[in-house]
Amino acid sequence: MDRQLDTTTTGPLYLKRPEMAEMIVQAIRYQDGRQYELHAYAVMANHVHLLITPLMDVSTITRSLKRFTGRKGNQMLGLVGQPFWQDESYDRLVRSDTEFQNIARYIEWNPVKAGLVATPEAFPWSSAEVRLESVPQVTNLPHKA
Repeated sequence: MDRQLDTTTTGPLYLKRPEMAEMIVQAIRYQDGRQYELHAYAVMANHVHLLITPLMDVSTITRSLKRFTGRKGNQMLGLVGQPFWQDESYDRLVRSDTEFQNIARYIEWNPVKAGLVATPEAFPWSSAEVRLESVPQVTNLPHKA
């Protein structure tokens, strides 16, 4: 399904616009710590991937995020009364640390697999660069004599 979404050239591709993608990223980051703990995200041309630990009902989170970004997105596009997002969303329960890591990696590598960038951290509308920056850099390691 994601391969079809990533390679589509028809339908609304609003999120491909830098100002639109940035608005979505800011909305996602804003709710971090309020409605969920944010772990990974990628804003693709026509869909968004999120890996979160919810702090409330997932449908409430999704509805809130879609409502705000839909209104703002339509305002940015000069559209009135038109749906911005599809009604349905796909969510799943992550059951292990391995699955969690695989999903985070999948999300952050999605722009690379879609041919948009060469490395995950090169994509400006994902968590890859942010997560990379938050990894402590070890310097002055003792070396064996």
